[in-house]
Amino acid sequence: MDKKLILITLPDFFEGEAKIINDIFSEGLDILHLRKPNATAGEVRRLVEQVDRQFHDKIVLHSHYHLTETLGLRGVHLGVHRQLDDKKINAQLSFSCHKLDEVMAHKQSCAYVFLSPIFNSISKEGYASAFSLQTLWEARDEGVIDDKVIALGGITPETARIALDIGFGGVAVLGDVWLNENPVKRFLEYESCGAFSLH
Repeated sequence: MDKKLILITLPDFFEGEAKIINDIFSEGLDILHLRKPNATAGEVRRLVEQVDRQFHDKIVLHSHYHLTETLGLRGVHLGVHRQLDDKKINAQLSFSCHKLDEVMAHKQSCAYVFLSPIFNSISKEGYASAFSLQTLWEARDEGVIDDKVIALGGITPETARIALDIGFGGVAVLGDVWLNENPVKRFLEYESCGAFSLH
C-alpha cells in the first residue's frame, strides 16, 4: 500500500499561498488538508477556487464542510471539537487523535486518522512528542498503528523515515515545509524517504 504524504496549510492565509499549493500539487502531493480555523466559508472557497480544478479531489476541509460537495473536494477532517454538522455530507472522513485509544475508536469509520504529536512540533513552540518510540513500536505490534494511521507533529524527511519504519501509513507535514524559505523545494526533499515517488 502506498504511503500517504499529506500537507496541512498554515492557519492563516498569506500572499501567494494558492500558487505554492498548485506548485506542490504539481510535484506530486497526495492530499492537502485545508485548515484555517478563523476563516469564513467565503475565504475558504476563494482559496480553493485559486487552486487548479484538477487538484480539487485531493483537498480535505477542516471546516465549512458544506463546501466539499459544491467544490468537488475529497473529504472532511473531524476532531473532538469538530463534528460533522450535516450528516448528509457524502465525503471521505479523517479524524485527529492524540491518544492511542482514540485511534482505535475512530480508525474503522475513517479513511485514515492523524496521531499527534509524534515528534517535537516545528510550528508550535513547546508542543513536545507525546509518545516514546518504544510505545509506538508496541502500538504497531498490537495493531493500533497501521496503514490507516498518519504520523503528525515534528515531521521532517528524517523523522518521516522513522515514522514509516515504525509502520505508520504516511505522514502529515506542516511547519517543515511552510516555514522553509522555499516550500516547494523542501517538499521535494521528502522523496529521499524512499516511500514517496514525487515528480
